[in-house]
Amino acid sequence: MFKEKYNVIGVMSGTSLDGVDLSHIVFTVENNKWNFQILESKTIPYDSNWINTLKLAVDFSPKKLDDLNQEYTILLASIIIDFIKKNKIENLDAVCSHGHTILHQPQNGFTLQIGNLPEIATLINQTVVCDFRVQDVELGGQGAPLVPIGDRILFAEYNYCMNLGGFSNVSFEENNKRIAFDISPVNTVLNYYANQLGLDYDDKGKISRTGKINEPLLNELNALDFYKKAYPKSLGFEFVKETILPIIENTKIPIEDKLHTFTEHVALQIALALPTKKGSLFITGGGAYNNYLIERIQYFLPEIEIIIPKFKILEFKEALIFALLGVLKLRDEINVLSTVTGSKSDHSSGKIYYAK
Repeated sequence: MFKEKYNVIGVMSGTSLDGVDLSHIVFTVENNKWNFQILESKTIPYDSNWINTLKLAVDFSPKKLDDLNQEYTILLASIIIDFIKKNKIENLDAVCSHGHTILHQPQNGFTLQIGNLPEIATLINQTVVCDFRVQDVELGGQGAPLVPIGDRILFAEYNYCMNLGGFSNVSFEENNKRIAFDISPVNTVLNYYANQLGLDYDDKGKISRTGKINEPLLNELNALDFYKKAYPKSLGFEFVKETILPIIENTKIPIEDKLHTFTEHVALQIALALPTKKGSLFITGGGAYNNYLIERIQYFLPEIEIIIPKFKILEFKEALIFALLGVLKLRDEINVLSTVTGSKSDHSSGKIYYAK
């Protein structure tokens, strides 16, 4: 007999490297209808050493990656323990953790999220559900995006659900199937150039707004093969490092113009990605705070209603949905859709670890 109520913590670290998102969530389910309440939530920022390490880890040797995985698992465990203690959280069914993506190469049958080692369950003395992507890649899928099943279950009233984080991705229903895919890099690139100005990010897109379009750069970015590929498709930081940044660096223009041109590129690719240019577009992720980017998306999609939710959902939607994926795994129910990832079949993905 399945439970009707689940008390869990969702944990997420995204490619934008702003830190670890933790959200205490209570799910209730009755007659297959799910509801949720987001309780205590917090983002724990990485210090500068961890930011630099996670940026560079894409080039680490296998041995160095193993060491990093151990160190990061200990870091993540300490963050989770502190969150539980500070908020006096008791009687948890599970901690559902995404980990942090270092390598994502589904075309080579490989994806790596660190922080998902079995010992994390013992370190935090809780049941842990984690490592949601690996199984999907083993089944021939992209291992991403995984959030769309949560969009279908929790946010079905919107025509499109979009995350603007390190990358943009979108999900929607088409012919009674959930479709989803990554669209383009976003904050992985915008933050890179804001960092060169001594800033963590371009606040509200104020710097991007002051720049000018560089047409040759915009055209070269828009012509990239990835944008012509049919879905399912996904992106990793490797694409930014090996493809996007070399193109931008080859264009000798001020950083303001690079930010302006790349913002235009992001907005245009988002508009091109939506099959129908009408309805409602529900946007979450750090990019939702970038007023200039949102204005440009609206410019290219004048008949779309853009909805940006209140703080807790805006900030912690991915932690919320990975919490849901963990609960679905505990119930041995489908939590990854083959129409989204391209895997051989729908499946219940993730690993469950118990404290020893």
